[in-house]
Amino acid sequence: MSIGGDIDIEWIDGKLETFAFNVTRCKYAELFRELGEPELGAVLLCELDNHIAEAAGPEIELTRKQTLMQGASRCEFRYRMK
Repeated sequence: MSIGGDIDIEWIDGKLETFAFNVTRCKYAELFRELGEPELGAVLLCELDNHIAEAAGPEIELTRKQTLMQGASRCEFRYRMK
């Protein structure tokens, strides 16, 4: 699945207690890598995901072990209801 041509998503799981997907291509990660600033991209963009999960409430937990911005092959998004 593609979102606006900028992000490609691979769905993993979508149950009531868990919601999991991978971002397999991200134009933003590509841009910041081309600029030689993947760390800046991680702070400006990737960290927002953690804040969004926190804003959703204390019962939502986001776990992400790797991101494209960090040079991984995908960004992992694993949401879980506590």
